[in-house]
Amino acid sequence: KVFVDLYNKSLIYRGKRLVNWDPKFETAISDLEVESTEVDGHMWHFKYPLAGGATYEYVEKDEDGNVTLRETRDYISIATTRPETMLGDGAVAVHPSDERYAPIVGKLCEIPVGPKEHRRLIPIITDEYPDPNFGSGAVKITGAHDFNDYGVAKRGGIPCYRLMAMDASMRADGAPYAEEAAKAQAIVEGAKFSENEIDAINLVPEEYRGLDRYEARKRVVADITAEGLAVMIPSDHPEVAWQIKGKEEDEIPAKLPMIESKKIMQPFGDRSKVVIEPMLTDQWFLDAEKLAIPATEAVRSGKTKFVPENWDKTYYNWMENIEPWCISRQLWWGHQIPVWYGPRFDDGFYFSDRIAFCGATFDEVAAKAEAYYRPIIEENERMLRDASEKQHLEVDVYEWAIDPSDPQTGAEEAWNARTDATPSKVHIPLERDPDVLDTWFSSALWPFSTLGWPDKTAELDRYYKTDVLITGFDIIFFWVARMMMQGIEFMDEVPFDDVYINSIVVDKNGKKMSKSLGNILDPLELIDEFGADATRFALASQEVQSRRTLRMSNQAAEGGQRFGTKLWNAARFAEMNGCKSNDSSQIPVAKQVVNRWIIGETARAVDKVSAALTAYRFNDAASAIYDHVWKVFCDWYVEFSKPLLQGEDEAAKAETQAVMAWALDQCLILLHPIMPFITEELWEATGDRKNSLMLTAWPELGGVADAEADREMGWVIRLIEEIRSVRSEMGVPPGAHIDLVLTDYSQSTAMCLYRNANLVQRLARLSSIAASEETPEGSVTIALEDSSANLPLKGIIDVAAEKARLDKAHGKAAKEIKGLEGKLNNQGFLAKAPEEVIEEQRDRLATAHAEAARLAQALDRLAHLG
Repeated sequence: KVFVDLYNKSLIYRGKRLVNWDPKFETAISDLEVESTEVDGHMWHFKYPLAGGATYEYVEKDEDGNVTLRETRDYISIATTRPETMLGDGAVAVHPSDERYAPIVGKLCEIPVGPKEHRRLIPIITDEYPDPNFGSGAVKITGAHDFNDYGVAKRGGIPCYRLMAMDASMRADGAPYAEEAAKAQAIVEGAKFSENEIDAINLVPEEYRGLDRYEARKRVVADITAEGLAVMIPSDHPEVAWQIKGKEEDEIPAKLPMIESKKIMQPFGDRSKVVIEPMLTDQWFLDAEKLAIPATEAVRSGKTKFVPENWDKTYYNWMENIEPWCISRQLWWGHQIPVWYGPRFDDGFYFSDRIAFCGATFDEVAAKAEAYYRPIIEENERMLRDASEKQHLEVDVYEWAIDPSDPQTGAEEAWNARTDATPSKVHIPLERDPDVLDTWFSSALWPFSTLGWPDKTAELDRYYKTDVLITGFDIIFFWVARMMMQGIEFMDEVPFDDVYINSIVVDKNGKKMSKSLGNILDPLELIDEFGADATRFALASQEVQSRRTLRMSNQAAEGGQRFGTKLWNAARFAEMNGCKSNDSSQIPVAKQVVNRWIIGETARAVDKVSAALTAYRFNDAASAIYDHVWKVFCDWYVEFSKPLLQGEDEAAKAETQAVMAWALDQCLILLHPIMPFITEELWEATGDRKNSLMLTAWPELGGVADAEADREMGWVIRLIEEIRSVRSEMGVPPGAHIDLVLTDYSQSTAMCLYRNANLVQRLARLSSIAASEETPEGSVTIALEDSSANLPLKGIIDVAAEKARLDKAHGKAAKEIKGLEGKLNNQGFLAKAPEEVIEEQRDRLATAHAEAARLAQALDRLAHLG
């Protein structure tokens, strides 16, 4: 239906254009299916003699305008990596500003290959495409076998001669070379040929016809060199050093053909793994330029937004420079094109060509065909056995497989067979187009074709348009843009509000995954080893909007696995302590400070995760839920709850059980989008549920934070963390219990410490807690908001040994900082290094600075111990 509609609007047409051609599968393919790979290649330099022996003064100058070379030449030099395509040259192009060739622009030169008596002459033209500073500055234009050349040919009216058959062998069809070359020469002299007539001309000389393209290359190079038309340079020139490698000095001639050995980018089919050939073929095309106009405006006006926003520039660049879209393929990878061909009649019941009929079904096509053929048949009464039968004539349009190599005979045989069976009818055979649609054409219809379109279904009404499309930047043009074009065309509405462009996964070192590098991470293997949830969390936690790549590693998945284990153990603790949920939507009433605090912390976590997901900041969402689950719920609340769950106060115990069950539920809900399997499993195991977790409403907790509880538990947590930090920095043995003396305190602080003394003493490994007016001798002091916490460490640690250890570590950190700063201040490094490498160095520098600051603080504390 879509094809027929666009065809009837003249937006789909059949034409001859240059496409990516896969010679193994013998089909056109999209740019996305072409893999450009750097390979070892060569660039040959050849002479194209000027017509009639003409000469000109060739002058080269340096940057200051000084003449460095002046000589008389009777040729123009070109360089090519594909000598076999010289046979199809239509012109030689130079840049309009290139003064070296100004005297010969407009003149003719001779292609230096093929039978001498039939050598073709081609014009020397100007175009913006050639680079005067690359090679000789002159470029041969083979419009049928190079995309850049095709553009030049179209701009300059240069004929495009196809040299190869569909398997990329040199063409073997057509008239003798002498006749074909004469036709091409006539075109240069002004004769008019149609595009199809030019395509039929085979300019491959007999000696090369049928050869593999690479065998033909060898033969062409050898023949040109033998004739003396290869550019020759002294054998000691560095460009030809590779040709004489390993040869004895007496075997080396004075001059050698100028053949550069260099790396070149070569296109390969991603499925066939053979070199792709740009090929001039008949294909179906969509006039994408017209459909692109409203699709571009939809993004400019904000109807559809890209996230991150910078990707809209990529979208605009493609849409504003869009070419006709080749939508046909020659292999059965997609839907068959709904076009049938029948004979186009000229004089009488004999056809000279084919006429196309387009329809969504054959019945629709047959009706169109009958409407075309009936008037023609009725006007040719001589074909009727009896003119009186004219009003009773029936037209029989049917589908028939006609031999495409001989369509007229095939049509006549089909007609004769049907006529013999039913002589009262006129029988018209129709043959369906054998091509199929590019799968991207079908994929472009996804947003509405999957919802029952063209019928007006309830699903279509509800789900079109969608909220968000998540995809990779490499298919913004191939899929996103095309869904936009087709959605607006057929639904009068954009297919989605937002387009989130996710990162592309690379290895842990920032390199693209490759079999040859051996750095491929198979997600199924990661799932087998670490679990699907762990793999998902590792990806989500690293999905940063501003980065094009996401580093994946076994270590990242392992981190996700540890997180899942942490959550599982916390749920087991809750279960063992009777914390069973009944209704996750009801916030429990709490009196205990610890419980009031966790309710507020949970509300803040909900706000953070919700805001991050709304903004498509998936790493922020993962980080927020990780911090809340691991650090707040598991590390602090579970520990804070133990005295209440294990104490004698039944009311406090029941309250804590209810709060812990509710808080755990919120953790599961928040984490479910990222880790759906473990959270669903725990949801079923930790309560009596009406619905699965997947169908549970997202929490909206609002202002339930308790400022007093936040202040108290915040102070307790900071005190414990500071004590732990000092123990670590000062090298206090893990099993040693130390004293805490509070000084400079307010009454409220003293009461806070009194109420939570058991928690602080147990979690900070303290032997005693006391308040005093004086600071104990040999203490490390921790400055709090309205008090000081003093840890008497003299006699517990070896001050001299700790100072030596910390001095050494600080020196190492300072050295690393100096090296990293030197690298990041090096403009050469910044210009050449990949973005991910630079980012890694910056991260290392930030870590080194933080470590140096920590060590400096520890040294300062040691200084106070004497």
